[in-house]
Amino acid sequence: QQERDAAVSESQDLRLKNKQRISMPGEDLNTEFSSYELEQATRGFDQELKIGEGGFGSVYKGTLRNTTVAIKLLHPHSMQGQSEFDQEIAVLSRVRHPNLVTLIGSCREAFGLVYEFLPKGSLEDRLACLNNTPPLTWQVRTRIIYEMCSALSFLHSNKPHPIVHGDLKPANILLDANFVSKLGDFGICRLLIQTNTGAAAAATTRLYRTTTPKGTFAYMDPEFLTTGELTPRSDVYSLGIIILRLLTGKPPQKIAEVVEDAIESGGLHSILDPSAGSWPFVQANQLAHLGLRCAEMSRRRRPDLATDVWKVVEPLMKAASLTAGRPSFVARPDDSPPPSYFVCPIFQEEMNDPHIAADGFTYEAEAIKGWLDSGHDTSPMTNLTLEHRELIPNRALRSAILEWQQQRQRHQPQEEDDDCT
Repeated sequence: QQERDAAVSESQDLRLKNKQRISMPGEDLNTEFSSYELEQATRGFDQELKIGEGGFGSVYKGTLRNTTVAIKLLHPHSMQGQSEFDQEIAVLSRVRHPNLVTLIGSCREAFGLVYEFLPKGSLEDRLACLNNTPPLTWQVRTRIIYEMCSALSFLHSNKPHPIVHGDLKPANILLDANFVSKLGDFGICRLLIQTNTGAAAAATTRLYRTTTPKGTFAYMDPEFLTTGELTPRSDVYSLGIIILRLLTGKPPQKIAEVVEDAIESGGLHSILDPSAGSWPFVQANQLAHLGLRCAEMSRRRRPDLATDVWKVVEPLMKAASLTAGRPSFVARPDDSPPPSYFVCPIFQEEMNDPHIAADGFTYEAEAIKGWLDSGHDTSPMTNLTLEHRELIPNRALRSAILEWQQQRQRHQPQEEDDDCT
């Protein structure tokens, strides 16, 4: 019993330390488990505990040393299974990041990998609303884009060698109980050795070459498919397709063409996923353009993740955070919607404290201040540089909004009385 308690304590201490650090280069954080422990954790690999299955093998939910875990069993007799087993351990046992799946340990005897359990499943399942789960809001989707940018930036800047994931797709993005996203499945990722230096080299140098590219076709860098050359901007292409999927909810095949056509015809709003709620058009438009830039066929034309992409995504994340948890305006069947000029272009909600910015547009004070405080010097509506940061209260509009709200409130009791008679 003392030995068991000591093992549990050691495992808990290890997990705590893993959460507190981002990366420990060269340090192996892998814990070795026996095949007996994995069998006990899954009640003999009970089919009722199986939560995933594919060409790689099977995934089970289990309880290991008093902790709920996910146990992936790879096909032991497959060369691909052995390679992916070693690769997953080589990467995840040496890096830690809040948006990477945590590898708790492994079992070479059973070709098993033990991960933290993420109860909300994959992003692919959530986009499909599998098992009647509620759709992800636009705020959560924006945060997922931000978190994947953070995870990829971390991997691409790994020392001494960058790490390219190589199979970025919604099925490999898992969600915890709070819908925080974590990138998993590093079985085909690559440690890259650069032969040149400098920013230009990152986009043009052959960092890794293979004659048999692996991954999911719709999300794969076209240049990787044709040349076998893998670079950090291969992941940027995959991220672009994911951004467009989160915006529209549409399948990945030819999604860039669909979005580009919608933008050119002025119909972007018509292809936004309505299940995500009322996407603020400013944010949606910026994400659509960013997704298309990331998904350029030519690697050289894709934006740099650490600079160009981050400059767009970080402010959008802050703006989305301002509305997270706030009740969005939803008109009841017996309510008339507010006039469009009562609605903040950023929050997409009826304004309470309207202010005029240098671009001549009126915004909710909290929204435009958040936009400016996050480093923007451009208009959220026109993308042109603002001449100044001064905000002027729009008192006339505020009076009109208050009058409209009072009229609506006066009508509601009468309607309720009518319903009772």
